[in-house]
Amino acid sequence: MSRSPFSARTEMSPSVDSESLQKWIVAFCAIRFDLEQGQLMEECYPQGCLSHDEELEIAYSSFPDSVSQHQNRSSIHDCIFFFRIRRHLSEQTGNGKEFSPKSLDEKGVADCTNASKFLYGYVFNRRRHDERLKRGGEQKSVVILSHSPYSSVFRPLLQIVGPLFFDIGKKALEHIAAYVLKWPAPVPGKVMDLPIGNATLKVNLPPSHSLPVESGVSFEEAASSVAPFVPGNQSVSHGLFHDSDLFGSFRGLLLQLWLLWELLLIGEPMLIIAPTPPQCCEAVASLVSLVAPLLCSVDFRPYFTIHDPAFARLNSIQEGEAFPPVILGVTNLFFLKALYSIPHVISVGSPPPNSNKLPLATRSSTGRISGRVEGLGFQQLSLKRFSPSSLLNVVKLQRDGPLCLMTEHKEAVWSTYSATTKPDTSILNRLIDAGVSPRAEESMSVVNNEILRRHFLELTTNFLAPFSLYFRTTTPLKGSSPYVDPPPLPPFNADEFLASLSARGPGKFILKRMRSNWLELYRRFLNGPNFMPWLQRRRAIAKQEQDRLWKQARMKTDIQKLISRLSELEIVDSFNVIERLIQGEIQLQKSGKGGVDSMATIQKLRADLQAVYNVLSKDLQELMISNPERASLLQGSPEVTKLPGRPLIQVTVVSSTSPR
Repeated sequence: MSRSPFSARTEMSPSVDSESLQKWIVAFCAIRFDLEQGQLMEECYPQGCLSHDEELEIAYSSFPDSVSQHQNRSSIHDCIFFFRIRRHLSEQTGNGKEFSPKSLDEKGVADCTNASKFLYGYVFNRRRHDERLKRGGEQKSVVILSHSPYSSVFRPLLQIVGPLFFDIGKKALEHIAAYVLKWPAPVPGKVMDLPIGNATLKVNLPPSHSLPVESGVSFEEAASSVAPFVPGNQSVSHGLFHDSDLFGSFRGLLLQLWLLWELLLIGEPMLIIAPTPPQCCEAVASLVSLVAPLLCSVDFRPYFTIHDPAFARLNSIQEGEAFPPVILGVTNLFFLKALYSIPHVISVGSPPPNSNKLPLATRSSTGRISGRVEGLGFQQLSLKRFSPSSLLNVVKLQRDGPLCLMTEHKEAVWSTYSATTKPDTSILNRLIDAGVSPRAEESMSVVNNEILRRHFLELTTNFLAPFSLYFRTTTPLKGSSPYVDPPPLPPFNADEFLASLSARGPGKFILKRMRSNWLELYRRFLNGPNFMPWLQRRRAIAKQEQDRLWKQARMKTDIQKLISRLSELEIVDSFNVIERLIQGEIQLQKSGKGGVDSMATIQKLRADLQAVYNVLSKDLQELMISNPERASLLQGSPEVTKLPGRPLIQVTVVSSTSPR
């Protein structure tokens, strides 16, 4: 019997609108591991949306590395993880569509600040033990591909489509795609109800200002949802992977979280190594979420394999050569030797028990799975207490180096970086240890993750606070004309900022939690890969907010009262500004980016343009309408305007070719 929330016999049309589907999902794939031929893509729905090289890379990324496979004699072993790969945009896909090529940097790592596309692959992997088969079993993976990192959507969706595929085959992909096609377009930063059969996924999408630029989110779209910092409201998603298990991933390295926060903040390259793909991808996701609400522009790979095209270039980096900013989540111990020059290595997780069976879990109100999937929940460990013996173990691990993981897996951090931020032991003392009861573990997960996430959200927000001066918006002064160009945002200069910050300080919150070299951390942040993309997006957001405020002021302005106070030169300037504003609104409408009030705005501006035109001298009026495009904006019936202190002027709009 199918364990899906709807009957497998439901008749749905197999036809699919791939463009509509891509609002959420690029494709559903089914991949089989063949003993002779390796990974084979059996199904891709809809067909023709991937290039040949993309199919190969997706297939290689959809199975655990052989060296990360532990001897597991249970009949069925399921796990869920996800990866992120760069699209091969220079190639032609199977459906004939061609994308503009985007280049890798000199080290083969994509620049996340450009519009190059990445694919996120969410994998449901099943290993079935059967002594009658070669190698004693078989492996298959069901993969959901998307341009967006909506983990809160695709993880619970995998819990449905994965088991359903193994029940009814390819029809499962078609059924799920038909339901996804009926979903409304994603609204970043909002809680959405997404029907799937007789069930509903209630999911919290990350805000658009936190989504990588390659997800297709423009500065304008990002401007609409800059989530304010609300310390007590954890239902608000402030960044990517808000639902990741931060405490579960790093519970053995809690004192190192502030070091990891700094490393990610300044864009240092990191290698995250774990025994299984679910554990390493969850650790990478949790690490990225640590710097919310900062836009993370470091190239992160939740599950990275030697088959990724970037590996050959990373492997060629010579000793002493700078490693590009990247976060690699791996399970293959070979990376410890191949990427020996990477400066920071973090080992997380613990080897899985001998038997793991993935239950089909129910969904919570936030879209999370209440059953615990391997690597998505806690390891059965007690919360480590800090003692002299644990300190000695840390010293020994540092002396042995990360290659000691070749003989035994241990949780540790290897880095020569000296952190500026001091660990907040008051936060660690608030964390709870509920023992090993699964139900208690689930409750502990919610409480501890909220404590940690709230703290680092507050820490990042206060660290970024000194930059708020450069996002300050203005509104028209009372009684002044809104028909002028708004003043530009304050210009940013790094040297001037650091000098000013050194004089005034970063604020009590930061001074209390950082050592005396806090200014050096700001300098590193300014030179890192995260700063400029974040600054550009925040300034674009601030500019759009300023434009909105000035637009609002214009809609409320009584043009007759205003122009009675203006000089002739100011009236002419106002005419030119209003004309430009109308043309801008018309262009937005043509491009489909006009707001719901766009038509009302155009009508108000046309009326204001006519009113300003009416008080111009006859010579100026003839000059203005000599331009056919401008004359078309003024088309209408004759109007009479009487202003105090001015002669009565009656105007009939004529074309530029009318006899005079």
